[in-house]
Amino acid sequence: MLLIPAIDLKDGKCVRLRQGKMEDETIFSDDPVSVAARWVEAGARRLHIVDLNGAFAGKPVNAEVVHAIASAYPDLPIQIGGGIRDEETVEAYLDAGVQYVIIGTKAVNAPHFVNDLCLEFPGHIIVGLDAKDGKVAIDGWSKLSRHDVIDLAQHFEQDGVSAIVYTDIGRDGMMSGVNVEATVKLAQSMAIPVIASGGITNMDDIRALCDVADEGIMGAITGRAIYEGSLDFAEGAALADTCGGE
Repeated sequence: MLLIPAIDLKDGKCVRLRQGKMEDETIFSDDPVSVAARWVEAGARRLHIVDLNGAFAGKPVNAEVVHAIASAYPDLPIQIGGGIRDEETVEAYLDAGVQYVIIGTKAVNAPHFVNDLCLEFPGHIIVGLDAKDGKVAIDGWSKLSRHDVIDLAQHFEQDGVSAIVYTDIGRDGMMSGVNVEATVKLAQSMAIPVIASGGITNMDDIRALCDVADEGIMGAITGRAIYEGSLDFAEGAALADTCGGE
């Protein structure tokens, strides 16, 4: 199982938000490339990058920073989300060396878009489903849709996406523990892997995911915990590497 460090970009800086609220931010670094270096040196085998401004603007805002990280680590798989709403943006990221693009809001609002992307860029498309009480949220988590997370995930599996990043909004950035039950339920409903996100706080959360990794959980994204120090990334990554699920 991969432990994947998150680099959330806002105004060119590395930040974390609580429950996706742009006004509730903590700035951790104004040099995201050095932050990437820190996690790579600690054993990261994939990076999760989010363009927070892009998610709200509906187009890339921090693409230069993403390109700089991809250029610095050409052999490291990077997955990027936030503001990816057209094929040109996908192509630009892949050309820059990013391995996977994560489609969020547009996947829910225009499901055919995901199907088109999977045909155009097979093996490079991930869908991010952010849910609260089993319903999917869109537009930077500002709205809850009527869509059931499992139904949507199964639809995207048929389209050919590589994985689903599943975030429990209620837990994200709150240091309250990962929602193992909901993550397992989603993973069991599909053949493609799930990447868990939201609420990972300490080694106990990684152990809890390790126990169920064989259900189809290939990775877990961690953010605030590794920046604030409640989780030692190198220690967590070493434990995750011993788990099944990949």
